[in-house]
Amino acid sequence: MKSLLIQYKSVIKFIITFLLVYGVLSFVYSQYLELSKGTIYYPDYVTNLVANQSEILLDSFGYDSQVLPHPDEPSMKLLVNEKYVARVIEGCNGTSVIILFIAFVVAFAGKPKTTFFYILSGSVLIYTVNLFRIVILAIGLYHYPWRKEILHSVIFPGIIYGMVFLLWMFWVNRFSKIKKTNG
Repeated sequence: MKSLLIQYKSVIKFIITFLLVYGVLSFVYSQYLELSKGTIYYPDYVTNLVANQSEILLDSFGYDSQVLPHPDEPSMKLLVNEKYVARVIEGCNGTSVIILFIAFVVAFAGKPKTTFFYILSGSVLIYTVNLFRIVILAIGLYHYPWRKEILHSVIFPGIIYGMVFLLWMFWVNRFSKIKKTNG
């Protein structure tokens, strides 16, 4: 048993670090969501911000868009040319994906300064791509509402998770200590 622990030390360290970082960040995020209830930013600040920034982007692409608090659930209604096309819920704000990204990068940490800046730049990139994903999804739903299922469930999750996967691979192959010790 001891030889197995020694042999798989780096794998065990990765799993424990990943789970610990993911668990702590998820807990902090859940506390943030709990504290956000009843604030002026509905349903929470990040979701509200993402919805409003999506509206600004849609307007810049020539669409008349509007974001309104959903009266029946904690989300923001997204209207394009006065047509209700989507709702922006907490799961759409990209925070959970960023938490997943951060946990992986920390578990495969490189130099502290490099790790910090990669997490920062990767998180900004994920956030930005997520905004454009929402905008493209809204435009797609406006023009092709019969394609809702494939747009929302296949293509657009593929974009965000595919990009995160590429960021992870770039990190592991370029900056992670793992590459240097095992490569």
